[in-house]
Amino acid sequence: MPFNRIILLVIDACGVGELPDAADYGDSGAATLPNVAKAVSGLRMPVCDCLGLGNVADIQGVSPNPSPIGCFGRMTEQSPGKDSTTGHWELGGVILSNPFPLFPNGFPQELVTEFERHSNVKTMGNKAASGTEIIKELGERHLETREIILYTSADSVWQMAAHEEIYPLARLYELCQIARDMLTGKYAVARVIARPFVGTPGNFTRTAGRRDFSLEPPQDTILDVLVKNGFKTLAIGKIYDLFAGRGITTKVKAVNNDEVMRVVINFAQKDKSHDMAFANLVDFDMLWGHRRDARSFAGGLEEFDRRLGELLPVLREDDLLIITADHGCDPTYDKHTDHTREYVPLLVYGKRAKQGVNLGTRKTFADVGCTLAEVFDIQSPSSGSSFLNQVREKP
Repeated sequence: MPFNRIILLVIDACGVGELPDAADYGDSGAATLPNVAKAVSGLRMPVCDCLGLGNVADIQGVSPNPSPIGCFGRMTEQSPGKDSTTGHWELGGVILSNPFPLFPNGFPQELVTEFERHSNVKTMGNKAASGTEIIKELGERHLETREIILYTSADSVWQMAAHEEIYPLARLYELCQIARDMLTGKYAVARVIARPFVGTPGNFTRTAGRRDFSLEPPQDTILDVLVKNGFKTLAIGKIYDLFAGRGITTKVKAVNNDEVMRVVINFAQKDKSHDMAFANLVDFDMLWGHRRDARSFAGGLEEFDRRLGELLPVLREDDLLIITADHGCDPTYDKHTDHTREYVPLLVYGKRAKQGVNLGTRKTFADVGCTLAEVFDIQSPSSGSSFLNQVREKP
């Protein structure tokens, strides 16, 4: 095999332009990377420029490259939805037929009552809200009453925020597991999320103790198939949570982009036991996209590019690097603060790979999973199309 190890990087929320059905999701005109670039009068991303990012979309400061060292394209999401779970599962080969349930007006009272009965904990809030805003609004009352803050968003999530002095992490996680076990059938949300915070009224801060309790994929993903065939997988960042721990040999917690890239670079330099590293860079989504901070988003992209410049030289001869995203979250979008339904970029690089191949517009994110299956000569979990033959050099 020309490639014996895969590094799959998901730059969370970094879409490159609205999908044909974006209007159905209220996202007409969304284009995360192009609009971030415009907001700061151009991005400086020389490594991504060399890989061919400027050939994927019109991104100010990242020009089309006539001779990129990578292969490039963009991918279409086939599953209904625009959340992280849906996007990552599709990358892994699971294309959903039905979207996860959403609760824009809060959860049904009978569902909340059932949770309170099982947990013996009262709730407050029960509405769609920004996580930082709802603790500002309800944090002081939470300290007084010990009622847990329950909220959702435009995604399929049941989120519970609690002060760590009122509900230590172990107890908050226990409550989240109660909710996860309860939320089935028509109420089977994609994720139950623990949102711990600390501080005093007017100065509350969310902590790194966040934990996602995900629904299990309805069928095997490429990760499951890899492990069943004896390959070893490394999950970095929130990948373990998104796949409910399935198909993962080893997990490494990394709470921000800097930590993720540090682990990825260390993997490239030193790891001899894993066949695949799957990493998610969460800050674009969590810190800057939802909070509509285009300038910090741009700074994060340029820092990612710099770290990518550290990664490429230490790749092994038989490594294949794939960079993509899971959805958009355009920080310049003025209609809402949610994810946006967009194409995602596809950049592929390896020392044994071809250069400058236009991979076109892929019909599904699942083409990534199909490509991994072909790399490792195992059965693909989906009906997507591998792009391996387009990127590998002939023997």
